[in-house]
Amino acid sequence: MEAADNARVRFSLIIPAFNEEQYLPRLLDTVDVARARYDGGPGAIEVVVADNASTDATAAVARERGCQVAYVEKRAIAASRNGGARIARGEVFAFVDADSRIHPDVFNAIDRALATGKVVGGSTGVKLDRMSLGIAMSYVMMVPLVWLTNMDTGVVFCRREDFEAIGGYNEKRLFAEDVELLLALIKRGRARGQKLVRVRSVKTTTSTRKWDKHGEWHYFGLMFRGACSPFLSAKTIERWARAYWYDDRK
Repeated sequence: MEAADNARVRFSLIIPAFNEEQYLPRLLDTVDVARARYDGGPGAIEVVVADNASTDATAAVARERGCQVAYVEKRAIAASRNGGARIARGEVFAFVDADSRIHPDVFNAIDRALATGKVVGGSTGVKLDRMSLGIAMSYVMMVPLVWLTNMDTGVVFCRREDFEAIGGYNEKRLFAEDVELLLALIKRGRARGQKLVRVRSVKTTTSTRKWDKHGEWHYFGLMFRGACSPFLSAKTIERWARAYWYDDRK
């Protein structure tokens, strides 16, 4: 999977990972297919797994599959993403969570979007492993924000130069670091007449493990806590964020 040393690296796919030995092989299987489908050739795509202080075999799995491994000790997903970016060589950075599966044509689709010169970056959006009433209603809650801003999740991408210019992800944030990054890209693109896009033809498939663990309707409570966060102490917010996003897979 590793790109040849003398090859032009067009894409760096950066995967933040904490104890992801179960999900990572499933993602990398889809990455192999997408690299083989890429018009620029598989050698133009490198895969970087940012091992965020895992206690399982995440790093070993990544190395066995030919990925570059960045070791990141600070337990924050923003730090993990930035750590992967620091060793990445690609012209375009693409970020995806380890419990996802990417579309076979995702790299070609991103290339086509960037080639227009009108795009500063964007995302693919997601579809979920399974659906239920609670999950569907949670999804509906997010739709107006996505439509209004073009901010989405899945594979999030931008040019290296723009990522570095805005300073990457804010490592002070334990959550919503992806939203802050996309807002910064919107601002940077506006100055050049570029916009954020959703490349919906190549949606990423992602797991529903948060719903599996916390319940079909838990997202509503999560959104309520988020809305109340301006009135909570920093310690309370950190304790809540770590319990939900960081302590699940010790």
